[in-house]
Amino acid sequence: MSVGLLAVVDDILSAAMKASAKAAGVVIDDAAVTPQYVQGITPARELPVVAKIAVGSLANKFVIIIPIALLLTAFAPWVLPYLLILGGAYLCFEGAEKVLEWFGVQHGHAEEGDRNENKLVWGAVRTDLILSTEIMLISLANLEAGLDIWTTLAILAVIALIMTGVVYGAVALLVKIDDIGLKMAKSREKRVRHTGMRIVRSMPGVFRFISILGTVAMLWVGGHLLLVNLGEVGLHFGADVLHGIEHLLEPLGPVIVWIGDTLFSAVAGLVAGLIIVGIVLGIARILGKKPSFHEGEESPADVHA
Repeated sequence: MSVGLLAVVDDILSAAMKASAKAAGVVIDDAAVTPQYVQGITPARELPVVAKIAVGSLANKFVIIIPIALLLTAFAPWVLPYLLILGGAYLCFEGAEKVLEWFGVQHGHAEEGDRNENKLVWGAVRTDLILSTEIMLISLANLEAGLDIWTTLAILAVIALIMTGVVYGAVALLVKIDDIGLKMAKSREKRVRHTGMRIVRSMPGVFRFISILGTVAMLWVGGHLLLVNLGEVGLHFGADVLHGIEHLLEPLGPVIVWIGDTLFSAVAGLVAGLIIVGIVLGIARILGKKPSFHEGEESPADVHA
């Protein structure tokens, strides 16, 4: 009996790894997006905040995404593209907001509120919901046909646990690596001290890069979700252009195809995000609220500098 159980577990793990392989790009995006939510809080609260976001991510997957995905796949698969369009639009909006903030334009955010721990966690969990939805739906789409509901549920549960552990383990390491460097810099060993100092000195640049990468990841994933799923519901122009770019670059190899796909999706995401921000600003003006302009304000990319 134990041999049979081990075989079942092995099959579930193998299926989970195979199904989640195509979601690896979104996992990287998730790991790049999340650290910016932790920037600016006290070092003692960084790991607790990451832990809260990880718990929220698990709740997203187990309480919301997996049950709804299974129900919709079984009874209303036509709804899924519309949900992904909404999610993509939200990511484009978030990414465009951050790009505008780099140029000193803010609206609807209090400066101190941005550093409020509960608001940070909620914002991160909200963004994670979109990214986790794509991870789980990509994984679900790559499962073998004919699996029963319980096997499918077990595989998705394993994927959810693995992906959450990978993403938030990487995030925890990223936000605490400067502390590791500081401890190394106090070592008695000269070589260890020098390595520690190099780590500490490099971290501002690393965090600036992560902040920019996280914003680009939002725009890329959001734009890609919009293009592909608008195509699914009958608006083919963007998806056709995307496929045309992929076909044009195909002779140059998969890496060039991926870069072209990413750039076009990110640009499309930025354009869509700016349009949505414009609509939000227009509504705010109608309601008597005005955006705030902060010249010379420190951008998210300058945190930790």
